[in-house]
Amino acid sequence: MASRLRRLVWIVLLSLLGLAAWLGFQARQPGPGTGREVTVRLERGAGVQRIAEVLSQHGLIRSKLAFMLLARLPGSGQGLRAGEYQLRDDMSLPAILRLLRSGRVVQHRFTVPEGSSLRQVAARLAAFNWLDEGRFLALCRDTSLLAGLGIEGDSAEGYLYPDTYLLIRDGDDEVSILRRMSSRSHEVWQQVSAAAAGGSLDRRQVLTLASMVEKETGHGPERPLVAGVFLNRLQRGMRLQSDPTVIYGLEDFDGRLTRNQLNTPSPYNTYTLPALPAGPICSPGRAALEAVLSPARTDALYFVSKNNGTHYFSRDLHEHNQAVRRYQRTEDRGQKTEKGDG
Repeated sequence: MASRLRRLVWIVLLSLLGLAAWLGFQARQPGPGTGREVTVRLERGAGVQRIAEVLSQHGLIRSKLAFMLLARLPGSGQGLRAGEYQLRDDMSLPAILRLLRSGRVVQHRFTVPEGSSLRQVAARLAAFNWLDEGRFLALCRDTSLLAGLGIEGDSAEGYLYPDTYLLIRDGDDEVSILRRMSSRSHEVWQQVSAAAAGGSLDRRQVLTLASMVEKETGHGPERPLVAGVFLNRLQRGMRLQSDPTVIYGLEDFDGRLTRNQLNTPSPYNTYTLPALPAGPICSPGRAALEAVLSPARTDALYFVSKNNGTHYFSRDLHEHNQAVRRYQRTEDRGQKTEKGDG
């Protein structure tokens, strides 16, 4: 009886030693590949067995059993964390486990260009395979959510700051992205408004005017001049007559503005409105905000495109009409001959 028990103990000990030796050998081995980078996504709640299956399916480990045993060793530290990871198929099992325990997940760079509208941001995120476009747009018009974010009005238009964001799969959803972009907008507003000399416009008015400046010119040095023209016209009670505001209010735009469209009232048509449009028409960048807060000192009341990315600025209607005849052709603008008719 005692002899049989001793044999059993020896068998168990030898088996454990053999398993330990095998496991040690597996731990020292590189992965089955040659250094190919592989992105894997570990779902929340996935157990060690499921993670081993995912890694095996991607050709990252030689043995699922060895991975599971190493992951469950006593004193092995914190558990494996969900997320998206960048691995190489020649990584050892301990190296893979260290990465999966670290939580150093893949960060995706997503850029919102200056002058983007809500619809454009939503479309880019959807094309990025990140979220549902319709749900994101609905959240951008959820007044209770917007109020909690400190956004005035019934839309987040103009409040999603154009910048490059690092997004994490399963960590950044529609709400968190909206929060991050609006928070960045508030942060930049605090910076630029503190540096400005002050003024009579509130934040929403500045955002609205800056969004118009952003759409009117992509030529940096002109932004303060364009802002100066708009402010001069506001002070004189003149209509702003900005083409981009009309375009924003149209459901469909084929690239040509017609006289009828210019004369059709809408909450954004500054050819018919006596003041600013209902709100921002895009996401203005820092330079456009600074241009409105610190506009150029100018007597100009008009400007017209020179068709080379810059504009010609005029102090009176006569000079402006001459510039229109010089730089624009009626047939190229769908019957629209001038920006601003006084």
